[in-house]
Amino acid sequence: MKKQIIVTSFMVSLLMVSAFAQDKPFVPIRGRVNVQADSARVKQIIDGCWVAVGTNKPHSIQYDYTRLFDGKPSYRFELKQDDNTLSGYAKGETKGRAEFSYCYATHDDFRNEPESVYKNAQITKTVYHHGKGICPQGTSRSYAFSVYIPSSLDKNVSTIFAQWHGMPDRTLVQTPQGEVKQLTIEEFLELDKRMIFKKNIGHDKVVKKDKDGNPVTDKDGNIVYKAGKANGWLVEQGGYPPLAFGFSNGYFYIKANSDRKWLTDKDDRCNANPEKTEVMRSVTSKYKASTIAYKMPYEEFPKDCWITFNVDIDWTVYGGESEAILKPGKLDVMMTYDNKGQEVKKHIVDNETLLIGRNDKDGYYFKFGIYRVGNSTVPVCYNLAGYSETAR
Repeated sequence: MKKQIIVTSFMVSLLMVSAFAQDKPFVPIRGRVNVQADSARVKQIIDGCWVAVGTNKPHSIQYDYTRLFDGKPSYRFELKQDDNTLSGYAKGETKGRAEFSYCYATHDDFRNEPESVYKNAQITKTVYHHGKGICPQGTSRSYAFSVYIPSSLDKNVSTIFAQWHGMPDRTLVQTPQGEVKQLTIEEFLELDKRMIFKKNIGHDKVVKKDKDGNPVTDKDGNIVYKAGKANGWLVEQGGYPPLAFGFSNGYFYIKANSDRKWLTDKDDRCNANPEKTEVMRSVTSKYKASTIAYKMPYEEFPKDCWITFNVDIDWTVYGGESEAILKPGKLDVMMTYDNKGQEVKKHIVDNETLLIGRNDKDGYYFKFGIYRVGNSTVPVCYNLAGYSETAR
């Protein structure tokens, strides 16, 4: 009798999902969180584990009731031609983003702290350092996620659908004289009073004035400032993701990046090209390494089916201020999918030793969705689901 009730309940659930799909096949997921500078409200948390980042157009992130994963609606991500909202790495380039972040902080994470802790974290852009979803520096972890790539996706797309991000700390700075210093929160707050940082570059803080030469104020009566000339100060902002799964130059690729420099050199664009770089042949500079761990021509990548990736990572251990590599990392990736009723399992990265990570004092966090790069405006649309991560 118990089994019958369970089966009946499951069938009822499927019928309810099916009925909903006929009525509303796609349900927009609205609300976005700047995880670096703001905490997530309860209504912004998706299925108990995600927050959305990037463009907030109705089509950009949706529940998809027409493409289920384990009986539940999957997440449909889409960027159209005109959806790039970010400036790219090079002058004049653009990027587009519609992603879920597994790492974020809530009000409860600051509940037992003085009010100043949250305000200071907003200024230093480290709010998410106080929250969930962080994999500590130099540790080992297993991840799993699934992607559904439709055959309609253009082979010329340039997109990352899964990435692991570093967690830079803006209190790490470089003076105009070239000295790298780890400031206290109080020291950085004093710096912040005098300048505005655009990306990683410090600019003099200048009072914004109206056409009559009067200071502009906000709705609360506070003077509004703008960025003046660059003043030689730099802050840690991060760089390329330590690990990325995506499509570019007609290839599906898995790319591992490493940066052992204590304060990232943003002018060092060491970055392996999936089309031109051989698998496991690293591109290197003085401090960085970029490795194509695997690649496959776009035409050979399975379409119109769920593909599950199981990823084991031993993150590289770095030496902090010494900028040394204390222990290399390892990467192992299994790719599983169904081909006409037959399970296909491929060991595409076989426990390879490589450099993977960043020399940040904190760790890493996972994001998936669409991160359209390289000035591309080719429309992108696919589905993701089934994420999990466990410590090893």
